[in-house]
Amino acid sequence: MAAPATQDLWISTFLQAQAAELGAATNTLLAYGRDLKEFSAWLERRKTGFPDTQREQIEQYLIDCDAQGLSRSTRARRLSAIKQLFRFAFEEGWLEANPAIQIKGPGRQKRLPKTLDVAEVDRLLEAARRTGRKDADRVRNTCLMEVLYATGMRVTELVSLPVSSARGDPRMLLVLGKGGKERMVPLSPPARDALAAWLLIRDEAEDKRVADGAQRSKFLFPSRGKSGYLTRHRFFLLVKELAVEGGVSPEKVTPHTLRHAFATHLLANGADLRSIQTLLGHADVATTEIYTHVLEERLSELVLRHHPLAKDGDDDG
Repeated sequence: MAAPATQDLWISTFLQAQAAELGAATNTLLAYGRDLKEFSAWLERRKTGFPDTQREQIEQYLIDCDAQGLSRSTRARRLSAIKQLFRFAFEEGWLEANPAIQIKGPGRQKRLPKTLDVAEVDRLLEAARRTGRKDADRVRNTCLMEVLYATGMRVTELVSLPVSSARGDPRMLLVLGKGGKERMVPLSPPARDALAAWLLIRDEAEDKRVADGAQRSKFLFPSRGKSGYLTRHRFFLLVKELAVEGGVSPEKVTPHTLRHAFATHLLANGADLRSIQTLLGHADVATTEIYTHVLEERLSELVLRHHPLAKDGDDDG
């Protein structure tokens, strides 16, 4: 198969294949596109392009990214996009050799995820019950937070839930995760109660919209925006508002922090890693293992804070 005529066509063809064959998420495709356009522009400034790229040029690009002060994770992500593009090009017959195959990236720094203790989560849930201009807002906010903490879903998975998945007082929700993979996540009794309360208000509002000539939304958390559902950005801002209202440091709280809290609290209460891996939708249990380190760190802090022998200045007698 002949290679595309332009670098933009290389990128768009690659992204289309990722979406069609691997079911790559929209956010993933957008990130790949941005990273590859950056690399494409870098090559063009050096009067060259994808067909003529050599290993040395990719390595020089990574050195330049480092010199710009880009973080290790950003550099690793950019190299990942480049490696996948050239692997695809080689497999399609656009190139006789893959120039990126032996390049090793900077790796990612293993930072422990921020999490919350149970009392902090309780304060966030309580804040959701009283935050919002209207009763409908407060019921929706409560549902969002209860379901998020009960299931450990990713933000996009939560806000884009189809309303059909929540019908019939479900004990489990079917979630469409990364790469188009489906998984089942359980709902706690408080989350089921919050879901039932929100469905009543949501359906009533939808009935009014339909009566006014609008189309009925297929999403659990509908919005009038382009996506048709509550955006990740709006939910991020909402969680910050709830943190302030609940007396929890906003710097500690993001929607993803609730996912980390879900996993850490399960582990602390005896759940095994494989079960947590399944609930979180991790492809590799190694990703889930980071929560063991979070738990170890929290237990160490607990001992240092409360054990009498760990306190300075105690009398020996």
